[in-house]
Amino acid sequence: MKLVCSQAELNTALQLVSRAVASRPTHPVLANVLLTADAGTDRLSLTGFDLSLGIQTALTASVESSGAITLPARLLGEIVSRLSSDSPITLATDEAGEQVELKSLSGSYQMRGMSADDFPELPLVESGKAVKVNARALLTALRGTLFASSSDEAKQLLTGVHLHFDGKAMEAAATDGHRLAVLSLADALDVETTLSSDTDDEGENFAVTLPSRSLREVERLIAGWRSDDQVSLFCDKGQVVFLAADQVVTSRTLDGTYPNYRQLIPDGFARSFDVDRRAFISALERIAVLADQHNNVVKVSGDSTSELLQISADAQDVGSGSESLSAEFTGDSVQIAFNVRYVLDGLKVMDSDRIVLRCNAPTTPAIISPKDDDIGFTYLVMPVQIRS
Repeated sequence: MKLVCSQAELNTALQLVSRAVASRPTHPVLANVLLTADAGTDRLSLTGFDLSLGIQTALTASVESSGAITLPARLLGEIVSRLSSDSPITLATDEAGEQVELKSLSGSYQMRGMSADDFPELPLVESGKAVKVNARALLTALRGTLFASSSDEAKQLLTGVHLHFDGKAMEAAATDGHRLAVLSLADALDVETTLSSDTDDEGENFAVTLPSRSLREVERLIAGWRSDDQVSLFCDKGQVVFLAADQVVTSRTLDGTYPNYRQLIPDGFARSFDVDRRAFISALERIAVLADQHNNVVKVSGDSTSELLQISADAQDVGSGSESLSAEFTGDSVQIAFNVRYVLDGLKVMDSDRIVLRCNAPTTPAIISPKDDDIGFTYLVMPVQIRS
């Protein structure tokens, strides 16, 4: 294998695929990145794969001879990142194909690699269930739900985001048991291929739960794009592949039946607060300085006579504080307590100027949603019971 490529492009590609390289590999080759050069297309492909998450990307290169080898991801990345971007990089393997020489204007480096044959093959599923998703719609769905997924590995199914596709509609949902984020988009995708036999009669309805770690990489990829290209999604036999342009993300699915989260959302509400979102965030962040000292709990209260939303926190043996905001309130007086971090997380992913907080009682779920909601975003937060 011998090729010449751009330092900047190689560095970007290495940073991308290294996110899928195992930090504690079960086999030495899993600590490596697979490099595959193709003289026919003048492309260099890079792959990282930890047996759960796989990322593959490609860049233009002047390929003199085709070949493949795996190299230590961390070592290669640190060397390439420190080389000058003004000089192209030459990569060449020796006759045995076990060592690579990397040359730039400033010097040369030799690295011992491992055979490409030892590197596990990416599960590039291109059958089963398949849809094309609008990239911006997918990005919106992920940004609106990923934060609510659980970080507790004991709740494995809740460490992911549940994606449901129905015709051209897509719904994403995530919960950690304390809060639930649901985002529905009406025109997010086009059905691309005939789906497998385990879907409904219309052949356009399926759901899958994917690890948040994998979806964060998909989110990061899409956020860096300059175009609104569609993303092809293939799902089959416990694997999902996201495919777009020269980039591929593969992921295992999370097994099990995702909770019926729709039944958690109340049908109606007796009380509601209509408040400026940015002012609410600012007040909560100030109160959080005290709330963080104790248990993260803030109390939110209001009544129809004052047209004010009261926010307070009492940190035992430290101090207390309160804030007041102008709000449109309907219903009887109420005081309800929340984990301030959960409320802030939800408010920060919304774009609207005003939000509506709806509740029935201090012990039942509350819903926060944008007042002018054109994307179908619902954020449910379980209250904290206040001891009198």
